[in-house]
Amino acid sequence: MKIAVITGVSRGLGESIAKLFLQTKIQVIGISRSENEHLFTYAEKSGTNFFHYTCDLSNREAIQETFQKIFTERLSKEKPSTVYLINNAGVVGPITQAMHMNHEELAYHVQVNTIAPMMWMNSFLQKATEHGFELIGVNITSGAGSRPVYGWSAYCSTKASINIYTETVALEQDERQTGHKVIAFSPGIMDTDMQGEIRESTYDEFIEIDTFKNYKKQNKLRHPDEVAKVLYHILLDEDHLENGKIYRLYDYV
Repeated sequence: MKIAVITGVSRGLGESIAKLFLQTKIQVIGISRSENEHLFTYAEKSGTNFFHYTCDLSNREAIQETFQKIFTERLSKEKPSTVYLINNAGVVGPITQAMHMNHEELAYHVQVNTIAPMMWMNSFLQKATEHGFELIGVNITSGAGSRPVYGWSAYCSTKASINIYTETVALEQDERQTGHKVIAFSPGIMDTDMQGEIRESTYDEFIEIDTFKNYKKQNKLRHPDEVAKVLYHILLDEDHLENGKIYRLYDYV
């Protein structure tokens, strides 16, 4: 059997990709601070299972404890052949010039956007290798990880670090011939709460704010369901899944 583990399932892309897995009878384990009742209902209608684990991704101990619960309560009992890990959860703030950044907010940002997904991936890779199931890991990244954006020094830096982390881990798996694959996926601009947060910033904090406001006015923001379908089809085409590749939505739509 196959199991999908997805962080940030309470809304947005995480919820959308979870629905696609459930639709094809793939059991989903969701991780977020709050439950998504819609996914429990959707799973019941689809005839499969959705399990939720509450976890604060800014807390390293909570991540370790939650991972151990997931492995003990679900993976060790179900003995899946394949586990999909989708590191989707992330934050965009603080949005401001680097010299004005609050250091506590910066530490929170780095923990959620970089350290947390690395911890999940590292832990799943270890257990997958020890227990003989295939791991297909996805780190959600951004185009901001490959270019500087005024006011986004934290976001650009954490996404850039996730990109090189993905490439490095893939290199290790290829060298060791484990069969595990790790990719990154850049979803482009979506109509999510994160976009709303961006539009609430000021020009002094983020000089591209008018551009992002126009994305909304001109209906250029894609629905998460549309983006999720692209990622889903990339993952299901396992024979052509390129280990370490940074996939971008705009290469497919």
